[in-house]
Amino acid sequence: QVRLVESGGGSVQPGGSLRLSCVVSGNSFGEYYVAWFRQIRGEEREGVARIDSANGLKYADFARGRFTISQDNAEKTVYLQMNRLQVDDAAMYYCALRERDGYYVGLDPSDFNYWGQGTQVTVAS
Repeated sequence: QVRLVESGGGSVQPGGSLRLSCVVSGNSFGEYYVAWFRQIRGEEREGVARIDSANGLKYADFARGRFTISQDNAEKTVYLQMNRLQVDDAAMYYCALRERDGYYVGLDPSDFNYWGQGTQVTVAS
């Protein structure tokens, strides 16, 4: 049973930084895609950034240059470093995983099988 647990959310002022963590358990952490998504209540879930087991990266346009996704295989953890946070970045952030099966995965939430419970990010002065 794959399990993902996010942490690192909180409240920051505009211009501040946060680092989110997603700990993965229950799979071999072999071939996979892990992505971060965010959702504002009442709106669609949107992709932020994705990393794969070969360190291939993909970013949403709004994230490129401000956010960095990375992983620590020994810790089975995927990180999302978020800098220069803006009020519009406030949302619930989720990590998600799909084991690689030959299907190319971008940032469409429907492509991911396993989800964490989310961590809240608030950006306010």
